[in-house]
Amino acid sequence: MDFHTTVERAQRLKQLHAEYKPLVLPTVWDAWSARTAAAAGFPALTVGSHPLADSRGADDQEGQTFEEVLAALRPIIAAVDVPVSVDLEAGYGQKPEDLVAGLIEVGGVGLNIEDTVHSEGGRVRSTQEHASYVAGLRAAADDAGVPVWVNGRTDLFLHAEDASDVLDEAIERLRALEQAGADSVYPVRIQDNDDLLAAVTGAVAIPVNSTAHPVNHDLERFRRLGVGRITYGPLLQLALTDAIKGMLGPWVPSTGSHRASDG
Repeated sequence: MDFHTTVERAQRLKQLHAEYKPLVLPTVWDAWSARTAAAAGFPALTVGSHPLADSRGADDQEGQTFEEVLAALRPIIAAVDVPVSVDLEAGYGQKPEDLVAGLIEVGGVGLNIEDTVHSEGGRVRSTQEHASYVAGLRAAADDAGVPVWVNGRTDLFLHAEDASDVLDEAIERLRALEQAGADSVYPVRIQDNDDLLAAVTGAVAIPVNSTAHPVNHDLERFRRLGVGRITYGPLLQLALTDAIKGMLGPWVPSTGSHRASDG
């Protein structure tokens, strides 16, 4: 993809976040799912690390190298004419400038970056460390001349026994990410908690991303709670898995259903 097209798509992604409240970005994992979501009418997409890994027989949590991820992303992004954001986990051990350069090179125009560092035993970055990494991404995108949308994710709620116990720390972290140049923030694992969603959407001035299940959740509820951006994480792929199992179930041969031919 040429540089001019990438810049245009990045600009379009930013515009879409302003136009839609919330902006729904279906989480895809290959060219087929990307084309399917785009054909359904969605103006932008995101590639999830978990479903991408599953589709390639790899493990989530940086079970692929950055180079392998880029190779997988290229045909997905090339398959559609809409902006594509990418979940880049904790950065695959890359410097911010190298992460952004790789993303832009394959035509990606947005990214998620989380604070669980899988390459270092799953430790969680400190608030300042994570904010500094996001600031590095912002600076690298600016230097490259592409307004990459940076979605700063925190896993604090994911790691807590009681999510409400870390609310204050999470809000501090989200605000630090906003100050560091994140375009949106993504506190995972609170999509079913109205109080926590309302608290975080009220604490920052930029869009808050929530995970959603395409069947079990309701778009209007997220709008009412102030959520500005919705992605599916692995939940669209999991919902399709359940549907496929239901369709295939009646076709599974049962014991004794095969008879040996005579003679």
